[in-house]
Amino acid sequence: MPRGIFVSFEGSEGCGKSTQIRLLAERLKSAGREVLLTREPGGTEIGEQLRHLLQFSKAGHTMTPETELLLFTASRAQLVREVIVPALTAGTIVLADRFLDSTTVYQGVARKLDPAEVAAINRFAVGGTLPDITFVLDLDPTIARERMRHRAAPAGAPDRMESQPAAFFDAVRAGYLALARDNADRVRLLDAAISVENLSARIWQELAPRLTP
Repeated sequence: MPRGIFVSFEGSEGCGKSTQIRLLAERLKSAGREVLLTREPGGTEIGEQLRHLLQFSKAGHTMTPETELLLFTASRAQLVREVIVPALTAGTIVLADRFLDSTTVYQGVARKLDPAEVAAINRFAVGGTLPDITFVLDLDPTIARERMRHRAAPAGAPDRMESQPAAFFDAVRAGYLALARDNADRVRLLDAAISVENLSARIWQELAPRLTP
């Protein structure tokens, strides 16, 4: 059985990842493809508990950048081995809402941790499992914050990551732009300010040639 395709989506909060993942999953399923959606942190029982600690627990407000790095990658290590690798082996298309690039950017760039150490920990966590293609949805941080403000109103207060200062998200955007520049073979940088429909079409245009008949 052919290996599945591993597709990851990256970008700052408010860039529209969840919407595009949903639209792509619907299109793939309508074409008869087996699709699995994952998210980070989370995706396993262990990962969901780490997600709560990282995003919503009061204890998380005193978390150091080093602890944050290790908890995110711990969730990822479990997700890779418990969920992603078995799915790819079975020929499933995996759509990941964040993967190791988030750690490279959020902890390595925005938190200013040593890039070499972050890369080493990332490699250990994923064990050689990397996305076949990564879509980075690029959006001006001011627009992204406005989207987050409207999104948070019915859902409650922003989580710990969404509550970071503006300078943090400026650094996140710069980190993703550098990531796309340095990994052009894998990463596709897309303008997330265009319409939802046009962005979805751009994603499909990039992914469709990779799909086996």
